[in-house]
Amino acid sequence: MESFSDDSDAGLPPADYAILCDFLRERTGLSFTEAKRYFVDRRVAARMAAVGARDIRDYMNLLRFQASGEELQRLVNVMTVNETYFFREKYQFDCLVNAALDEVVRGRPPGSRVRIWSAGCSTGEEAYSIAIMLLEHWRRVDDFEIELHASDIDSTVLERAQAGIYEERSLQGLPAHLRAKYFQKVGSAPDRWQIMEELRDSIEFSRVNITDPQQVRAFRGIDVIFCRNLLIYFDDIGRREAASMFHDALAPNGFVCLGHSESMSRMSSLFVPRRFPDAILYQKPAGGTAP
Repeated sequence: MESFSDDSDAGLPPADYAILCDFLRERTGLSFTEAKRYFVDRRVAARMAAVGARDIRDYMNLLRFQASGEELQRLVNVMTVNETYFFREKYQFDCLVNAALDEVVRGRPPGSRVRIWSAGCSTGEEAYSIAIMLLEHWRRVDDFEIELHASDIDSTVLERAQAGIYEERSLQGLPAHLRAKYFQKVGSAPDRWQIMEELRDSIEFSRVNITDPQQVRAFRGIDVIFCRNLLIYFDDIGRREAASMFHDALAPNGFVCLGHSESMSRMSSLFVPRRFPDAILYQKPAGGTAP
């Protein structure tokens, strides 16, 4: 049975920190090492104060047994960093519209469904960037029924994504003509812009923990998965589990797009790396396993 230290000096004692991190890893896939101790300590202390927990034992009991799961969600929300902007690492979006989607739809009749999933979508810039790229640059966008799904474990950022309101920092990589075409100013604020309603309605946002098999079961037959800079928060075991989940979610010949510092070859042998002119993507072979 787990035991907690009564040492209440600054920060969590090592044994308590380990118990908390193991719990978060099991429930969310998020992995926090000793290097993250100060980051974790400050956020846990703030949440403990907010709920009036007497000590870490009291707080862990709340996390484990609260029926609504509300406090665990709030802790997850403050534990995740959501720094992103429109057209981040644009070369990967270029790869999507210049090469990957043409492979995906090869042999499919017009009117067929194409499914794209932004996993770990944060405040929505990635998902909306995909939508804009499709409308602006994929010549066959009107030939198919396109479904755009976006998910995150953080409920707060999902609310912001659905609202579609952004400040200048998020729009820094967006060409002026696209801002004028797809956004409008919010009230009298000089630096707040909202993406057009048609694009907001075109994306299905949902809260999903990608380490929970029950939650990801709805994602099947996906053609392209964007999961960029999310798995850096996972440990090696968590990355392998996520790769296996993506493999199950993808349609045959579907693609995974990872962040520039991530490599599927370090996580799984289930995928074939594909070198396109714009970027490297990872493909699920038609037979289900890599040769």
